[in-house]
Amino acid sequence: MTPFIRLHSADDVLIARSQLVGGTQAENVTIKGLIPPGHKVATRAIAAGEPVRRYNQIIGFASKAIAPGDHVHTHNLDMGPDKGDFARDYAFGADVKPAPTKREATFMGIKRADGRVATRNYIGVLTSVNCSATAARAIADHFSRQTNPAALAAFPNVDGVVALTHGTGCGMDDKGMGMQILERTLTGYATHANFAAVLVVGLGCEANQINAWLAHSALREGDNFRVFNIQDTGGTRKTVDKGISLINEMLPRANAVKREPCSAAHITIGLQCGGSDGYSGISANPALGAAVDLLVAHGGTAILSETPEVYGAEHLLTRRAVKRDVGEKLVERIKWWEHYTAINGGEMNNNPSPGNKAGGLTTILEKSLGAVAKGGTSNLEAVYEYAEPVGAHGFVYMDTPGYDPVSATGQVAGGANLICFTTGRGSAYGCAPSPSLKLATNSALWRKQEEDMDINCGEIIDGASTVAEMGQRIFELVLATASGDKSKSEAHGYGQNEFVPWQVGAVM
Repeated sequence: MTPFIRLHSADDVLIARSQLVGGTQAENVTIKGLIPPGHKVATRAIAAGEPVRRYNQIIGFASKAIAPGDHVHTHNLDMGPDKGDFARDYAFGADVKPAPTKREATFMGIKRADGRVATRNYIGVLTSVNCSATAARAIADHFSRQTNPAALAAFPNVDGVVALTHGTGCGMDDKGMGMQILERTLTGYATHANFAAVLVVGLGCEANQINAWLAHSALREGDNFRVFNIQDTGGTRKTVDKGISLINEMLPRANAVKREPCSAAHITIGLQCGGSDGYSGISANPALGAAVDLLVAHGGTAILSETPEVYGAEHLLTRRAVKRDVGEKLVERIKWWEHYTAINGGEMNNNPSPGNKAGGLTTILEKSLGAVAKGGTSNLEAVYEYAEPVGAHGFVYMDTPGYDPVSATGQVAGGANLICFTTGRGSAYGCAPSPSLKLATNSALWRKQEEDMDINCGEIIDGASTVAEMGQRIFELVLATASGDKSKSEAHGYGQNEFVPWQVGAVM
């Protein structure tokens, strides 16, 4: 096995499989100095201003002359004078392919009365505003299996009572984009199949008035959906007591479920990557993409997101758009982000993070080209705005920030009942009410942080597995997790603190 990886015959760089020392031969090039694992080494002389290719795509421009064998990183590679604004060939629909042969697989899911299928069975406590967060948490804490196991002892089919609180809901335009996003997000969670019942606690005087939200969302109170305000109830203690009483009424109904065989077509995965490294686009991301193609062939749905982290690779997605307007909607969201970052004094290359760079990623273009691999090769069926309900089956896109908790919150609001999350640096993310699977990009991370990782895609780098084989393993793990097997993050109790709706606009 070579100590380096060549991804395409036309690439200008090789990727270090392990640390390379000066004097090492890589193809016909002599390495100069140390090249850390996952980092790039030049295979030819590159003049200042020339584009540099990886995956046979432009990942940046040489900021100064680069010699063969040089380490290629932030010291000699950047976005160029136009900050990455070079022509992309969108070629709308050019790579659309026939639908895959329909396949059948099942998992043990929970069928709701309205036909939706759940992978988990929680009761949720949501808040309209940050001001009611403490009361909501106190309600959920009463039902904690760790501190008060008697509360749920008679209800083994209930996965738990979780409070999903947030830091907004007031100090904002009650008709603006930020409020619209918050309302969509709360609606998506209030109606999520993984919640058997939901309680919403407000304060009473906030901008996000519960009654206005209900009217906009067409939600109505019922046995399994109750709302009330602290100010109407008479204070915190009375609010907590009322919440506990209402959940005690909901528990017998929530417990009256059983798992039964359900088509994999009912699985919707939110695709995430966080703490990415130079191996992400070689191992875990393409392996997850292979699993996505399998899920799509079985009628399921996968949601790619994190728009700032597909920037510079969007042309690979527009080629797969089933209709021109689907591809154009994605490009429009890219243009929105360019404007949004500019008016806030930033630029798209403010991403990657310091940890991404330490792991070998240099520019957002390079990071994005690896990130889109999570979406496999299936046709792009639809593009959604943040927290919109996902109605299409197959591979779809949702516009979200790149920040993982915010992005995954939007995906779950859209209907994702499971998250697959690749990481090279070591994320410790978890999600509720949808379980999250962690995919390590390299074996060193797996060995160091195995308690947080669900599968080691580093075997691809090590030569012990192929992308296709790992994709099959991920797909099988998805089915098992959707059937009730706990993910590592669930075992650690992650999920309640990771609900982070996207906050857009001025805080007033």
